[in-house]
Amino acid sequence: MSRSVAIVGGGIAGLAAALRVAEAGHRPIVIETRGKLGGRATSFEDARTGLVLDNCQHVLMGCCTNLIDFYARLGVGEAIEWHDTTFWANPPMDPDRMSPSWWPAPGHFSGSFLRMRMLSLRDKLAVARGMWALIRLGRDGRAAWSGRDFAAFLAQTGQTPAAIERFWEPVVVSACNVPSASCDAAYAMKVFQDGFLQDAWSPCMGISTVPLARLYDPAREAILHAGGELLESTSAVALNYDGRRISGVTTDEGVVECSAVITSVPPDRLAKLCSDTLRKADARLARLEEVPFSPILGVHLFFDHPVMDTPHLVLPGRATQWLFRKPGEDGREHVHAVISGADAWMALDEATIVERVLDDMAWALPRVRGLAPVAVRAVKEKRATFGCVPGIDRLRPKAVPDPISGGIPNLFLAGDWTATGWPATMEGAVRSGYAAAAACTGQGGIVADVPPGRVAAWLGLRA
Repeated sequence: MSRSVAIVGGGIAGLAAALRVAEAGHRPIVIETRGKLGGRATSFEDARTGLVLDNCQHVLMGCCTNLIDFYARLGVGEAIEWHDTTFWANPPMDPDRMSPSWWPAPGHFSGSFLRMRMLSLRDKLAVARGMWALIRLGRDGRAAWSGRDFAAFLAQTGQTPAAIERFWEPVVVSACNVPSASCDAAYAMKVFQDGFLQDAWSPCMGISTVPLARLYDPAREAILHAGGELLESTSAVALNYDGRRISGVTTDEGVVECSAVITSVPPDRLAKLCSDTLRKADARLARLEEVPFSPILGVHLFFDHPVMDTPHLVLPGRATQWLFRKPGEDGREHVHAVISGADAWMALDEATIVERVLDDMAWALPRVRGLAPVAVRAVKEKRATFGCVPGIDRLRPKAVPDPISGGIPNLFLAGDWTATGWPATMEGAVRSGYAAAAACTGQGGIVADVPPGRVAAWLGLRA
């Protein structure tokens, strides 16, 4: 029988859950505080420039099977531009290129990596030693490192300071939003095992060619077509608990009655929706305030003249980790700079932020030197992701109650911070939404991972 499912939060996780709930023949009711969808992975209209800008640069990779599936279900896959080459700044020389070859994984990057000039032979041997250790560890060995920091692994495998600064650190901070010394080793290892080593498709990077908010328009149509509702600009106030089940959601516009609830809001926001009685009845809700957060800073810069020759650029060893060349208007060059793990930047004013970013850009791009942007916009996301710190798994609840400790049977949890097995990514968010919807409806589920190549599996990276 069709039933109504209230979904609290219209971010990526909530939309993924709503889509699958609708496909299962049920009626999703999405409750979103803001007047737009997408959560932290969305866009806004900038009053200064009149342009629609992304909150921050979000990318997907070939290994993000559920996010790719989500875009395919929405019919927006053609809006994603794929890149199999990653560009690494190495001034005064041209950027190094890291791209796969015809060699089977995990050797597919060997040729381009050996040609990279930003690392010495000693540095490259250290990286190779670390990668070989990751291959031989496999998934089981990775799990054994859970609760320790990734810096310990780098030290154990004899990584050089330059290898850490120019190779390992930019990848870890970008993917996990915390530095290696603060990152749970198992998640950093997952980034390299799944994203670099298992096959040639997984490291390919996908970037939206349109503002992120436009990707979600089909989700709106699908929800309404299923007879569901989109309650935008509506704030959830409380989950109504009758001592046994959730009977509905109280909002600032009234009560939404439903058969089940999927929450896809951050943990601190979820805590405010739960009464003390509800939290005592479900162990998943006991430690919500303990989940740490990590910030991201995105800086949009507009120039009258072209400054980048590549679609993106990694800035190894700099505070600004990435530059992305965006589609410009009126002949202007639009560059989106990204600083992950940006705790030290949050107290800075925009003028200081732009000055520092321009200094990093001038280091990497000669044409920026002495050139002032015609417009800028810094976007701070102080609580952008959960902190992927050692031991974080103890704080990440599952979508459904634990069968031993019990819980609320019709309350399902989603969000990238829940127990997805992934760092804080859009892929993790979609996985959580799919998992919650499957648990709620008994249909669907998580899309399978990309299988490792034969050689990579034989060496230890088995599925």
